[in-house]
Amino acid sequence: MNHSESSSKIDLNCLENLKNIKVMLGAPSDLITRTCKIGDSHYQCVIVFIDGLVDKDLVNEQVIKNLQLGVAISKKELPQDGKKRLNELINEVLSANEITIVKTIEDILCAILSGDTALFFDGTDEAVIIGSKGWESRGIEEPQSEALVRGPREGFTENIRTNTVLLRRSIRDPNFRLEPYKIGRRSKKDLMIAYVEGIVHPQILAEVKKRIKSIDIDDAPESGYIEQWIEDNFLSPFPQVMHTERPDKTSAAILMGKVAILLDGTPFVLIVPVTLISLLQSPEDYYERWLIGSLIRLLRFVAAFISLFLPALYIALVSFHQGMIPSKLAFSIAASREGVPFPAVVEAFMMEATLELLREAGLRLPKPIGQTIGIVGGLVIGESAVQAGMVSPVMVIVVSVTAISSFAVPTYSAGIAFRILRFVTMLTAGIFGLYGIILAYIMINIHLVRLKSFGIPYTTPFAPSFGNDWKDLFFRAPLLMLTKRPRYLQTEDETRIHTRRKGS
Repeated sequence: MNHSESSSKIDLNCLENLKNIKVMLGAPSDLITRTCKIGDSHYQCVIVFIDGLVDKDLVNEQVIKNLQLGVAISKKELPQDGKKRLNELINEVLSANEITIVKTIEDILCAILSGDTALFFDGTDEAVIIGSKGWESRGIEEPQSEALVRGPREGFTENIRTNTVLLRRSIRDPNFRLEPYKIGRRSKKDLMIAYVEGIVHPQILAEVKKRIKSIDIDDAPESGYIEQWIEDNFLSPFPQVMHTERPDKTSAAILMGKVAILLDGTPFVLIVPVTLISLLQSPEDYYERWLIGSLIRLLRFVAAFISLFLPALYIALVSFHQGMIPSKLAFSIAASREGVPFPAVVEAFMMEATLELLREAGLRLPKPIGQTIGIVGGLVIGESAVQAGMVSPVMVIVVSVTAISSFAVPTYSAGIAFRILRFVTMLTAGIFGLYGIILAYIMINIHLVRLKSFGIPYTTPFAPSFGNDWKDLFFRAPLLMLTKRPRYLQTEDETRIHTRRKGS
């Protein structure tokens, strides 16, 4: 389709406009057109929409029926001037609640392909777009990737309008803003950024808008495309954009001073900016009492450390620093490794690679079978490998504990980053021992300190340090002490709890 043709103006003859639409769309079989007279007059109208994308009841009752049988038409003469006639039809005849006037064929094509209905009238170079989206969509269900024991059971869907409604229900603030964009040269998908004016820092908001506007791609079938386009460092294994299916998590982030990005066609909403600590926190930390939430969060941090360094620590101790192991444990490990033909580092790589293969296979298979493959497959392969003398029982225990710890990381993309870096720490430990682990730790920290998410240092509130933000770091302070929003976000309104409970 030629760009100049698609931007051409609307013809005064509605039948000519219909002909142009059919030519530009290739006369598809699902293009529904209807030519009818307006009431008892001789003026014609053409109605165009895509079958399956519209609510046909709305089109029939509020458009076609009103144009042909409307009382307002039958009782008086319509103006001869095309624009006056169009305005009168909009104001007195059409009863749809979403009506827009457009002046180019390009806008009409975009509207039709988005599920709206276009109306052409003789004698005017403008067309009417009726909001009539009504395709089948998945209902609101519990998020599959972010299960909680306590918390809302609602999750985002593939319909962007449903998702904005879920956010509206959570944030009933007149300053809550939803700004629309079109993404994709050909797909022209709906994208929205959500924030609260008066809370979000203007510089962060401006940077988000700048990066969204810079996106130049044919199609974005999933929000992962948007994430990869707007992130600061695409070479880093660590995610610089958070994705979530949970409306409660999204609304909490928005009220904290962050920006949410919603894309039509995916239930995953993006949240920016993020820090490393925020990726290890869960909404459930705030739903439980502060002591319970703090202990669970601390356990999660320990699990993340174990998933990253436990196999490397085992390799270093067994291969280079046997003297650091207690005597009884050292003899037990030596006895279990007797007959194993591989060094500890090769043994660990074999088991970790097998575990990752089982995990990937479990994701791709149907859910009941996938869960069985993951559990039974791990048990069978581990037991068989020990009996065959290929790996030691201690290595199976180490890999199993590591796998369980990695599941405790609440953010999937952060968990993948830890899994990737686990192989790096294992390799350095296999070459340099404990010095290799220290070297890997320093390299990871240098990378994290240099990393940013929309101008916010990734290691905040460690470096730079914000004392107020330490109340919600490894431990979560009691709710009544969390009176301020995170300092690192530099929000315009810092206070989120305005009054303390009486007697406290």
